[in-house]
Amino acid sequence: MKIHIDVDCTPDEARTLFGLPDVKPMQQALLADIEGRMKKALAATEPKALLETWLPAGVQGFEQWQKFLWSRMTSFSKESEEEAEEGKTPRGRKS
Repeated sequence: MKIHIDVDCTPDEARTLFGLPDVKPMQQALLADIEGRMKKALAATEPKALLETWLPAGVQGFEQWQKFLWSRMTSFSKESEEEAEEGKTPRGRKS
C-alpha cells in the first residue's frame, strides 16, 4: 500500500504546520548586523583610511629615522674635521 500526500504551502505555512519557530526577526537582525559590518569594512578600504591604519606613526617614524641619520652624518663629519685639525687620521680611514 502506498499513500501519497501532496501539500502545497509556503515555507511560513510549513514551519507553522511542523511547529517550528518563526526565525524571520532573528534573521533580519543578523542581516542588519552583517550589513553594518560590511559597510564598515568597505569604508576602511578607502585609501585615506588604509594609510591611517597602516601608517599611524609611519610618517613620524620616517622623520625620526631621517633625523637620526642626519645627526649621525653631521656628527661623523664634525669628528672628522676635529681630527683633521689635530692631525689625526679620521676614524674609518687608514693612511
